[in-house]
Order: sequence, then structure tokens, then C-alpha cells
Amino acid sequence: MAANYRAACRARSKAEFIAKIGVVVEEADESAFWLEMIVDAGVLHKDKVTPLRIEANELTAIFVSSRKTAGRSSISNRQSSIGNSP
Repeated sequence: MAANYRAACRARSKAEFIAKIGVVVEEADESAFWLEMIVDAGVLHKDKVTPLRIEANELTAIFVSSRKTAGRSSISNRQSSIGNSP
């Protein structure tokens, strides 16, 4: 997840950033999945894994929000400059 996020931060275009941050979302969600599997398989007790699952879900939400924000049109920025026209 971290390596993919770093790659997203170095994207050469907005479209590339959105695509790469999408991979980060997938990786964060996959991390949450594997943590659930660790508990279900009895490898670790739920109490040990719960803080990590919470963090993985929070990171997923953060990256989903970043992807949504990046995908929005910049129309709102252009509209704000209209009010400043002489």
C-alpha cells in the first residue's frame, strides 16, 4: 500500500494519480481482508488484530475520499474566480 501511495504521489497527471490511488484503495481494502482472514483462521486473537483492522478501514476511507476529490471537476475553482472579475 505504501509503495503504491508513493507512486501515486509521483503521478505525472491527474488521470494517472486517480488510477494509482485506485490501486492504493484496493491494497488497503485487501489488507483489511487479510486481517479478517487471520482472525477467522485462528492465527491471532481478534483483540490483537482489531486495531490493525480499524486502521486499514480508516486508510481505505481516506484514500477513497482522495480518489473522489481528485476526480471532481475543477469547475468550482473556475467559478470562484468569476466573482473576482472586475
